Amino acid sequence: MWNTLGPDASIFVGVAAGIVLGTCSGLVPGLHANAFALLLASLAPQFPGPPVTVAAAVVAAATVHTFLDIVPSLALGVPDAALAPGSLPGHRLVLGGRGREALRLSAVGSGVALCLAVPLAVPFTDVATEVYPVVREFLWAVLLAVVVALVWTESSIRARVAAVVTVAAASALGLVVLDWPANGMLPVGGILSPLFAGLFGVPVLLDASDGAGVPPQGDAALAMSPTTLARSVFAGSGGGAFVGYLPGVSAGVAGTLALAALPSGDQDTAARSYVVATSAATTATSVFALFALAGLGTPRTGALVALVAADLPSRLAVALPVTLVAGICGALLVPILGDRMLALVGRLDQRRLVAGVCIFLVGLSWAFAGEVGVVVLVVAAAVGHLPTRLGCRRVHLMCVLVTPLALG
Repeated sequence: MWNTLGPDASIFVGVAAGIVLGTCSGLVPGLHANAFALLLASLAPQFPGPPVTVAAAVVAAATVHTFLDIVPSLALGVPDAALAPGSLPGHRLVLGGRGREALRLSAVGSGVALCLAVPLAVPFTDVATEVYPVVREFLWAVLLAVVVALVWTESSIRARVAAVVTVAAASALGLVVLDWPANGMLPVGGILSPLFAGLFGVPVLLDASDGAGVPPQGDAALAMSPTTLARSVFAGSGGGAFVGYLPGVSAGVAGTLALAALPSGDQDTAARSYVVATSAATTATSVFALFALAGLGTPRTGALVALVAADLPSRLAVALPVTLVAGICGALLVPILGDRMLALVGRLDQRRLVAGVCIFLVGLSWAFAGEVGVVVLVVAAAVGHLPTRLGCRRVHLMCVLVTPLALG
């Protein structure tokens, strides 16, 4: 059958399959996009189709996953209303009945960033090609500057001290566990999946175990001025460009740094800006990373690492159109599926839901890394509680990767 398909038809089949797979994986809580991309690539030799079809499926799935993973992050782990000031920005909007709006803000931020990143990527890559040898030589200094900037963006001296403690704990965790051998059932994923699930997933869920869950949501109208929306998208896209060429820095870091360029306002405005900027940064990173691979020869996302590792086609002429098509589909799917998931979760018992998701994360960690993965999940969850207990942002937990990378 495959022999009867032309190159364009093979790519189309791969994109369609990738969109379906990315939709399913993006709605799974705790499943990191990088781990899923590597898992797909590891199964590539067993797939009977041409390599370009598999490559298109991996890129499309990874792209759609980054759009859809906003849905479980908003629907799960919603705390009690009394804890709203210390909750995640998206959860604050959900508690205020603005979850449907948050979904659309995310889709708009990602969609506009997708359009901005393509024309900007060419000049950015030209500059990156010139300066990257210097950046690579002094990468430790660049990453240190990023960490210092994150700490400095905290709102008070107390929060900055808390951020330093969190940075130290996350750094120590990364230095200790990243080299641990994994013996899970799945061929790839390793320690990263339980590590991130423990740092960013379990603490949010446990903090919400006594909450009432998702309250009734209001209309989906965007209560954000066009000017603030545009500034948030531009700031997030700029952060995505930075992340796309720099190893070890996540879109969440880019989104947080981007907020420093935006005017401060009330908590709801800040929450909306964060959702838009982070979504824009995530999508822009996917596009800029394609050009970074073409210009620098270094893969910056899990999907591109997977393509290179599996020796699948990764040329820009294929990957860029696939990313654009999958991104458009992802932006359309976010509000359609997100509204339904918010309504479904709102009808479920919060404690049972949290317990079920936590058990699922334990099973996922065991599948990716065996008994070691379960240990990492538990230890990472303890470290992941520090930001909310001490009073700083969770983004400092990304030093679990940044510090080991900076130290070589």
